[in-house]
Amino acid sequence: MKTDIEIARSIKLEPISKIAQQINIADEHIHNYGKYMAKVPASLIDNNKVNQSNLILVTAITPTKAGIGKTTVSIGLTLGLNKIGKKAVVALREPSLGPCFGMKGGAAGGGYAQVLPMEDINLHFTGDFHAITSAHNMISALLDNYLYQNRAAGKGLKEILWKRVLDINDRSLRYIVSGLHGSANGIPTESGFDITPASEIMAILCLSKDIEDLRRRIEKIILGYNYDNTPFTVKDLGIAGSIVVLLKDAINPNLVQTTEHNAAIVHGGPFANIAHGCNSIIATKVAMSHADYVVTEAGFGADLGAEKFFNIKCRKAGLTPKLTVIVATAQGLKMHGGVAIEDIKKENIEGLRNGLANIEKHISNMQSFGQTVVVAFNKYAQDTQAELDIITDFCKNKNIGFAINNAFSEGGEGAMELANLVVETIENNPSKALAFTYEDNDSIQQKVEKIAKKIYGADSVEFGGKALKILQLIKGTDIEKYPICIAKTQYSFSEDPKAYGVAKGFTLTINDMVINNGAEFIVAIAGTIMRMPGLPKVPQANHIDIVDGLIDGLS
Repeated sequence: MKTDIEIARSIKLEPISKIAQQINIADEHIHNYGKYMAKVPASLIDNNKVNQSNLILVTAITPTKAGIGKTTVSIGLTLGLNKIGKKAVVALREPSLGPCFGMKGGAAGGGYAQVLPMEDINLHFTGDFHAITSAHNMISALLDNYLYQNRAAGKGLKEILWKRVLDINDRSLRYIVSGLHGSANGIPTESGFDITPASEIMAILCLSKDIEDLRRRIEKIILGYNYDNTPFTVKDLGIAGSIVVLLKDAINPNLVQTTEHNAAIVHGGPFANIAHGCNSIIATKVAMSHADYVVTEAGFGADLGAEKFFNIKCRKAGLTPKLTVIVATAQGLKMHGGVAIEDIKKENIEGLRNGLANIEKHISNMQSFGQTVVVAFNKYAQDTQAELDIITDFCKNKNIGFAINNAFSEGGEGAMELANLVVETIENNPSKALAFTYEDNDSIQQKVEKIAKKIYGADSVEFGGKALKILQLIKGTDIEKYPICIAKTQYSFSEDPKAYGVAKGFTLTINDMVINNGAEFIVAIAGTIMRMPGLPKVPQANHIDIVDGLIDGLS
């Protein structure tokens, strides 16, 4: 079979204006970025149509380091829905350069289920990530300048919370000291970098309903605390207008196409292990305004992306998916069943059967939100019939809809079984009203504990000194009513990335908290998770090149 990039190049793309016409977006509403990509305005949202559209969430079991193929299934399901005559659009996040040049090599789907042009989408795309990075770091520069220019007047801050960001995996920048080598170079300050997907600006962009809401949220960003413990915000700096100017185009979603020329909307890119893991509310609602079925995904396993999709995004946007699809692979199930990583491609009936506990926990979690669940088995060439029979029987015994997804190798044809299952399930047994894991009026500690115990299966939660300090800072304020975004390893229900399967009898340790006052949620950092990833021993960057004018190594 051809590589992902070879398949992508083999497909003759349609002009983006033609793709827009398919979903009734007129030419005057598209802002072209070349022939095959465009921005579409947030003003295209029609809330009456949003309420009539069928939203489908695609999530997954706890992933292996190679992933589970959630984006491929999301795109494949969209292809399959269109194949069976439904008007469907996929709404995805934008890839980050960090994983593209680090572990993954790309995040635009795979095989014959991709969004195109994949090279552009995986690299600089329409510049949204650069705009977010620039806006974030502009705030950093303006804050440093304010402190520098007013140091003689004693207008310093007791504590600075705002860091810088960069869309590159660079562990050396996690902790830095800036402003060294004399007073002309600023005030020496201990600081650091997060990766751009963890930026509060990214979260704000993805949770804003329009540009006015974007400005409101940016003004609320807490940069630090004054000596009287009052928060110092972007509004206090008087710079919100200039930051909105930097984001005026980035707030509008991006229109591209699939390998079978269906419309795809790609916008925003927070990671689900260190941020809230969902594409923008605007993108989802634009898609729902122009399609009868909208397929979206939330990052990593359902304990991360799906939990945050429901408890944060749906809570704030008033969205309720009609169905949740959980993606599983034989390799992933065998890993969770105790099979060594190097052996998960080999048949192992006992290991796969033992690994079913992981998907069972995810199914139960999704049902606790009121969601109807179906399972999509992402099939690989080495999977055996005996292994397929085990997962088929498991779903049958649990009365869970099950379909095999072959979209990677067959495109829409290979996802028609899944598409028919999805439509039939939505028509006959749609999800109930959302039941959240916690209430707005619960304390921060209660919210964390409810997620840890109900979703992860923890016995208890411990809060470290830094976390307790933040809790004291926000005590008695409206911030206590915000949702919780737990930053945690994606490889386990616990904070231990090696605790595969269904971890039990563990304590979740919250070592720190980050106040995202503009995004209106609190990030609780569990265990040793880093908001600036590092690179692997042999990063994908070693394999990316340009040969005879063509990019090689992206996937």
